[in-house]
Amino acid sequence: MKSYSLEELTDEYIGKKGTHKRDEFENELRLDILGTKIKQLREEKKLTQSQLGELVGVQKAQISKIENNLTDARFGTILKVFRALNAKLKFDIELISKQIAST
Repeated sequence: MKSYSLEELTDEYIGKKGTHKRDEFENELRLDILGTKIKQLREEKKLTQSQLGELVGVQKAQISKIENNLTDARFGTILKVFRALNAKLKFDIELISKQIAST
């Protein structure tokens, strides 16, 4: 029985890197991980969604949606959530260069 790597399966069923479908998948996955991490930190701090919402200035439902990746939360709100959890958010920015054809 042949075994496949996660990368091979993702390429086959989602699409190769650089395709629109793959980019959407990877962005969705990152947001899912972000929501999961927020929930984990909130629970470690023994806060309810309501309590975290109060600290951030949003309703409990908004915290629930962020944790479950059910909303396109504003970046400012995400930063407020991490500040309220006394956590640091780090991310990398990668410039995608496009070649311009010369005439």
